[in-house]
This record gives sequence, C-alpha cells and structure tokens, in this order.
Amino acid sequence: MATDNGQPDFIAELRWRGMIHDLTPGMEEILQNGTASGYLGIDPTADSLHIGHLVGVMMLKHFQRAGHRPIALVGGATGMIGDPSMKSQERNLLDEQTLRHNQEAIKKQLTRFLDFDSGKPNAALLVNNYDWMKDYTFLHFIRDIGKHLTVNYMMAKDSVKKRIGGESSEGMSFTEFSYQLLQGYDFLHLFEHHDCRIQMGGSDQWGNITTGAELIRRKSGGEAFALVCPLITKADGGKFGKTESGNVWLDPRYTSPYKFYQFWLNVSDADAEKYIKIFTCLHRDVIDELIAQQQAEPHLRPLQKRLAREVTVMVHSESDCQKAMDASNILFGNATADALKSLDEATLLQIFEGVPTFEIARNELAAGVKAVELLVARTGIFHSNGEMRKTVQNGGVQINRERLAEFDKVITDGRLIGGKYLLVQRGKKNYYLIVATEN
Repeated sequence: MATDNGQPDFIAELRWRGMIHDLTPGMEEILQNGTASGYLGIDPTADSLHIGHLVGVMMLKHFQRAGHRPIALVGGATGMIGDPSMKSQERNLLDEQTLRHNQEAIKKQLTRFLDFDSGKPNAALLVNNYDWMKDYTFLHFIRDIGKHLTVNYMMAKDSVKKRIGGESSEGMSFTEFSYQLLQGYDFLHLFEHHDCRIQMGGSDQWGNITTGAELIRRKSGGEAFALVCPLITKADGGKFGKTESGNVWLDPRYTSPYKFYQFWLNVSDADAEKYIKIFTCLHRDVIDELIAQQQAEPHLRPLQKRLAREVTVMVHSESDCQKAMDASNILFGNATADALKSLDEATLLQIFEGVPTFEIARNELAAGVKAVELLVARTGIFHSNGEMRKTVQNGGVQINRERLAEFDKVITDGRLIGGKYLLVQRGKKNYYLIVATEN
C-alpha cells in the first residue's frame, strides 16, 4: 500500500484499516499529484482530548505519514456555538479565555501524534477559527457568505432534519442552524489561505463538510473534497470510549495511564481486532500475525496486550506504559515485591479500588503485631486462627507480594508500602488493603 515515491497510499491505508465511511469522487487523484493539505476540526470544549477524538487524530497522522500536510483546526468560534450533529439538545457555550486554555492543552497532546516543528513541507499546522471569525461582522458574513447557500440546501441536511423533525425535538435555534455555514466558511478560509482542499471528520460530519465544499465551489469555483470515517462502536453495541466513570481521557489528570492501559487491555476479541487497525500504525503483516496468534491462543490475548501497549506509549510514554504494565501484572501476573513498592499511591489505590480496606494505628505497627492477630482479630481477613494457620502452611498468604511463611510472624511498620499500606493476598484472587493511620 505504497505510492510510487515509497510513501504510504493514504486512501488504501485507511481503507484496509476500516477507517473510510465515505469520500467524494476525485480525492484519490488529488492525493497522487504531490503534497496536499487536509484538515480536521476538533471541538475545544475540554482541555483534553478523549479517545473518541483519536480516530480523527489518527486520520491526520496517516495523512502526514503519506507525505501530506495535516491541519488541526481548533473550533474556538464554532465551539462557542455547538455543533448540532447527532445531538438532541443545544450545548453550553464557552468563553474565550476557557477556549484559549483548551486550545493550548489540545495542541500539546497533538504533538504526540503529529510533527509540527520539523520545517518540512508537510509539517502540521494548528489553527483556531476564532482568529478569523472574531472581527468578522454579522452583516459582512451574511452578505459575503450567507448569500451563496439557500435555506432549502441547509434544511436538507440530516443534522438539521433530525433536530427539527424529531418527535421529541424542541426545535433548533438559529445559532445552531448557522453552524454548518460557519464550518463551511472555515473550509473556504483554509482553501483560500492554506490551499486546503480536503476536510476529514466522522460520518456525522458529512453534511457540514459537504456544505463547505459546496461553498468553495459556488464562491470561488474551486474543487474541494470530503472524507469521513465510521463512528466507532463496540461489538456489543455499546458506546465506544465510555466507562462507568465517563470518558477515557488522554490527559493523565483525568484518566491515569494505568486506567488508560486497562481500557484497551479489556476490550473484547472482536473489538481488539478492529481497534488495532484503527488506533495504531502497526504494519499489516504485524497485525495479521497478531490476529493469527489470537485465533490460535485466545486466552493469551496477544491482540489486547499489543493494542494496549501501542496506544499507551503513543499517548503517554514508554515509561508510563511500563508502569501501567507492571501495575497490571500485580493483579494478573507474577509481579515482585519490588514492583509493588515502586507504585505511586494513586496507582496503587486505582489497582485495588473496591477491595476490602482496614485500618490500624501506625504506632501499633511500629511496636510490631503478629500476623495472626493482624489478619484474624484486627481485620477479620480470616475467620479463625486455625483457618489462617492452614492457609499459611499451604503457601496461600502473601503480604506485599511476599509469601508469609509463619502465621505468627511479627509485622512492623517497616513493611509498609509508601509508609502507609500493606497489601494482603489470600489465595489467588482475594486482596485486602490495610491502611496505617496516624492516631
């Protein structure tokens, strides 16, 4: 899937990865005639991207790898309005200060995926449509832009019809109705100022993108193109990227590298086979081999493990990924006591979130407490001395990942992880956390 110059064929690459839902005719020919510029809009309503954004970002990444110039458009102006596509209610509007903060945070994340600074002809560009909209008066906009598209044309878009015609719909404000015209103007502006002839997005953006292409045709006589990817779903029909606690964010302040890694590690076999094509740049031969391994030994989960590793390294770092893998190995593998002790407190608590927790005064541990007293009388982890003695004799008790050899072994505060925690394991799957408190 390479072109004559040895670079990846962008359309062929996306097609086998399952990342094309639709595209306008003639786009493949444009991409074969040298470096092209294409853009994707990003909603700056938060100061972090989440994994729902990753499909579009990966499109830009593949676009740049194929020798073309990606443009990431942060919708500072359109973000003040809210895109009505696939939504049933109008969104809250953001002020400029918040939007600027979010833009800077998003650019920092995008540098993990795109080359902005090399100086090459296809170096990525970040733009904010607020910069060309803030001084554009309403009168000038409707005179220069609005006259080129009819209300009939705009009403025919699915995003508009669903909002106006739905049984439970409360209608659509003029603000939201104007959104496709503003997004269309973005395309026109980038066409005129950056020779950008391609816009990419999710399939729900098809109407807005083709509005921009039509505006370019009517106003300047130019030719522009649309490419949209499918909306990602899970094999069970659930919404991709959502967990019980909400979105899976790229910013570690909102989703830790451990939880991020765990999200990918826990996807189904069917989803892993689909996601590894979409969310990594692994070569087709590598992916085919991983799929074959998965089919031969599904219990080893090679697809999930490689997917989780690739995406975590790309979004965070090699170091963060290794820590996440070490943390995962504490629960599901044969991690050592040293690996457990190296965990930071936040990750430790995330790993053992929900396990039974007990408290003991630190000064009592400082004096030393026999394990049998600690695990029977003080915490109730074992119901009786005899039960604990038998389990210890069978090698079934660990404290901080070290096997307890004597049921009356004295435990002191020197064993505490981070000066605060003892991790007790009874059998293979039963974990307990003892917290030393200052009393």
